[in-house]
Amino acid sequence: MPTIEIYTSPLCGYCSHAKKLLSRKGVEFIEINVLGDAEMRDEMVKRAGGGRKVPQIFINGEHIGGSEELAALENSGRLDELLGTEG
Repeated sequence: MPTIEIYTSPLCGYCSHAKKLLSRKGVEFIEINVLGDAEMRDEMVKRAGGGRKVPQIFINGEHIGGSEELAALENSGRLDELLGTEG
């Protein structure tokens, strides 16, 4: 199974969509709440190449972007390949 990390904030609708998609895929992920945590937010921004909005999603350490990019990977069929799932 790949290592999936998702930087989130509790009131973020895009974060909820991304987490639901990953859950439907049956994969576990590490959720990192950046709300009120300047150190974690700084880490996220650095890892995401300046991306400040949540969610920021990483699969096996590779930054894939946010919720829209995750959905685009799903729509193209590439998400299953990245996750090692059959769809």
